[in-house]
Amino acid sequence: MNYYKEIKNEIINNEVTKRIKDYSKNKSDLESKYRIGKLLSEAGKHYGEGIIKEYSKRLINDLGKKYSVTTLKYIRQFYVFSKSHSLSDQLSYTHYKTLLPIKDDNKINYYIKISIEQHLSVNELKDRIKNNEYDRLTDKTKYKLINSEQLKVEDLVPNPILIKNNLLNEKVSEYALKQLILNNMDDFLSQLGTGFTYAANEYKIKVDNTYNYIDLLLFNYEYNCFIVVELKVTDLKKEHIGQIQVYMNYIDENLRKPSQNITIGIIICREDNEYVIKYCSDDRIISREYKLV
Repeated sequence: MNYYKEIKNEIINNEVTKRIKDYSKNKSDLESKYRIGKLLSEAGKHYGEGIIKEYSKRLINDLGKKYSVTTLKYIRQFYVFSKSHSLSDQLSYTHYKTLLPIKDDNKINYYIKISIEQHLSVNELKDRIKNNEYDRLTDKTKYKLINSEQLKVEDLVPNPILIKNNLLNEKVSEYALKQLILNNMDDFLSQLGTGFTYAANEYKIKVDNTYNYIDLLLFNYEYNCFIVVELKVTDLKKEHIGQIQVYMNYIDENLRKPSQNITIGIIICREDNEYVIKYCSDDRIISREYKLV
């Protein structure tokens, strides 16, 4: 087989298809990269690793500069990658190229999953990987993902939650912490996971004859439930559990519709206390540390 001729024809056909058939160009690009990668892999077995360098020189001479040795090696690596992972044409070749350096298959599957579900751009995917989002998931969540178990709204909330800090001081008040979140709300919601939307801040409720204010009230449209978020710049304390529980019960009784699921509570604190959560009888409540970045 003339591997070079096949590779060159595949590249030319792919370039033509991408210009003409916009509606299917991503799928065509993935399929073409797969075939090119396969040919490169087979050529390497016959002629050795040096064939990549030779083909690169010839392709640059015939078609242009973008077919460097590095580019061809990435395409070959993509072919190997695609044999062990289910590809979706909802993601581009560049998405998958971004995942190639990752060696953990479970981590790769997670980033593929959220990229599809949350329609992540390549840059957004790179940010999630850079911020070690998968590594910040709990072991329980990772186990559920590996075994394709049903996830709850709180499962995909990472720990710690990264909060963008444009202030000079490393320690902040609860008010300042809330302002940092409000100033970067889109980023904060994406930190929490899929389906979170903003409802209100300082949401006023009346308990007996006293007014109280919920730091942040969110809604998750995928899980169809309200989320009460309380911010603490101290270590997690047992009294925080009682406070958020009252707020959650209030929302369930006064705001939640019969068609909606029960309210979830998230306490975001400076430092977690595993025993406070361990002995909390309400499994709707989770705690997460925050980290200013």
